[in-house]
Amino acid sequence: MKKQLFIIILSFFTTFLFAQNDCNNAVTIEVGTYTVNAIDGTPATENCATAGTLGANAEWYTYTPQNNYSLTVTTDLQQNQGFDTNFIVFTGTCANLVCLTGDDDSGSGYLSEKTFNVDAGTTYYIVFDNRWSSGGFDFQITEEDIIDPPNDAVTFTTQTVANIGRPYAFFDLNGDHLDDLVTTTTSQIDVQYQNANGGLTHTTINTPTATYEATWSLAAGDLDGNGYNDLLYGNGQGVSFMLANNDGTAYTEWHEDVYVFSQRSNFVDINNDGNLDAFVCHDVEPSVYYYGDGAGNLTYHKSNDADGLGLADYPSGGNYGSVWIDYDNDHDIDMFIAKCGGSAERSSDQLYTNNGDGTFTEEGAVKGLRDSMQTWSSAWADYDNDGDMDVFVGASTGAHKLKRNNGDGTFTDVTAGSGYENFTPTSIENVCFDFNNDGYVDILGAGNTIMYNNGDMTFTPVNVGFDDGAAGDINNDGFIDYFNGSLHINQGNNYNWLKVVTIGTDSNKNGIGARVEVISALGSQIRDVKSGVGFRHMSTLNVHFGLADDTAVESVTVYWPSGNVDRIVSPTINQTLSVVEGSAPLSIDENLLNNLSIYPNPVNKILHLNTNLELENSLISVFNIQGKRVLNSKFTSKDLDVSKLTTGVYFLRIIKDTKQVKLKFIKE
Repeated sequence: MKKQLFIIILSFFTTFLFAQNDCNNAVTIEVGTYTVNAIDGTPATENCATAGTLGANAEWYTYTPQNNYSLTVTTDLQQNQGFDTNFIVFTGTCANLVCLTGDDDSGSGYLSEKTFNVDAGTTYYIVFDNRWSSGGFDFQITEEDIIDPPNDAVTFTTQTVANIGRPYAFFDLNGDHLDDLVTTTTSQIDVQYQNANGGLTHTTINTPTATYEATWSLAAGDLDGNGYNDLLYGNGQGVSFMLANNDGTAYTEWHEDVYVFSQRSNFVDINNDGNLDAFVCHDVEPSVYYYGDGAGNLTYHKSNDADGLGLADYPSGGNYGSVWIDYDNDHDIDMFIAKCGGSAERSSDQLYTNNGDGTFTEEGAVKGLRDSMQTWSSAWADYDNDGDMDVFVGASTGAHKLKRNNGDGTFTDVTAGSGYENFTPTSIENVCFDFNNDGYVDILGAGNTIMYNNGDMTFTPVNVGFDDGAAGDINNDGFIDYFNGSLHINQGNNYNWLKVVTIGTDSNKNGIGARVEVISALGSQIRDVKSGVGFRHMSTLNVHFGLADDTAVESVTVYWPSGNVDRIVSPTINQTLSVVEGSAPLSIDENLLNNLSIYPNPVNKILHLNTNLELENSLISVFNIQGKRVLNSKFTSKDLDVSKLTTGVYFLRIIKDTKQVKLKFIKE
């Protein structure tokens, strides 16, 4: 009899344990740390964390807050290093669960972390599945008080759209300069085209099979100038390109049979020949790049000492988040790489300065940016609107860093007091846009949080419930939306705006690498046209400017990669301004022309400038007879070294304020 009773009790206990592994019998938890010994319960039916496959089993927990909080769920704990976790968060009831959020690998390595706002009295279902790990790890729940958002903070509505996976992309696919939503597989491009009169049209384009699927990164740019953006797919084995035909309806696949453990990828004109190139961070070796010839043909190269892009490369890589920006305001494009993993040598960030002659010099240490930290991406913008690019380096584990540009190309750490000093959520994705159009660039990254820029290098966090995606304007209303599998539509406010589309002629078709400056009553705002920001996804190629209450723009100036400069006066606001390279060149500075001479001419080594006029902050460039810029720098001396130029005829150009002057000289 006792034996029978024991069996009955054991049977009941086992059933009770199993019952806790489904939604109706989820384990109730509060703030604290919990252990997931095994994942063997009923699986979820929807995945908020990724568009990937769900695990076959799950463990269910419920959490009901007593007050409104910012909640963090994380497995990014020291005892979990080496694990790979995935969790999903639902609201609603077991009979009608609503997918809220989740995370796969926003923590360090492949651990998970997500911060989101929760409402008092609402029950949240936190579900760990065995997509990767089957258990044996801990997770932690923490609560933080919600900080009141700025008065001009925006809200978002969420719309479900068809897509076939990630990375997520938010850029123009059909040549109309309106942002579309794009995802890919090895043999398809899935697109939600933005219609000119509003709404979306869903289409799936069959492509040749990509040898390398875009599992790690996606970038877009028009390699052959036919008006349709081509795609770069990067994964842990190599890189494939999908090249658009002349009406954007079909694609050709091209790849080089070389091993590349791709991380962030970019399109940019590296050698400034007017043709778009591609750069790909390599995780375990020096980074690689592909020179384009303007006709869609590409030539593979690996970073090396000769080009300057490999001088500081740690042999085993660590290259994660490349972004191409003009940090020193000389109007040629430089590069920063956020680094991650292992020793200090491997994880120390790098800054590659463009020397203006087709070579690069790594200067992270001397500029104050060679930090050893675990980071997968950085976000570059002029956060204080003082005319130069600052940088937020987002930690994937550990502490974030905010660096202010001192105006001379060096940087000072201003993290303390910025709002980031006690901001503990981490992420692999960090992007920066002016989400509320107040004229100051905000940062979206860790913790499902927009850090709203207060205009003085301080930031206010507002949880929006999403991150790890791409940014663009899906309804052409001038407010930045977000796509992470679901579409989050910015509801905007009453502020004004201007969107600028750059169309290159001498430069690459997209104008990637151009600096755009907008002047209004707010002051000066700058943006660099970039292909590839954050870590994995592809955001808009258009540049957006919030104008707050300004009712007019004084001017828009575009500094093209070719060296050309266009200036548009008094454009209409609350619209898209398309600027074609060469359409509005700077006027001649007659005063400078009459008060400047150069000697000797012909010249062998040093060209001397003879003038009494103040040239500080002027831009000095040299062009060959074909119009290609071959030297470029900011004015520092009246002696210009031209010794590296080959024999021939050249033109010296000086840009001072909003005017220019050109003088011809002969190099012996």
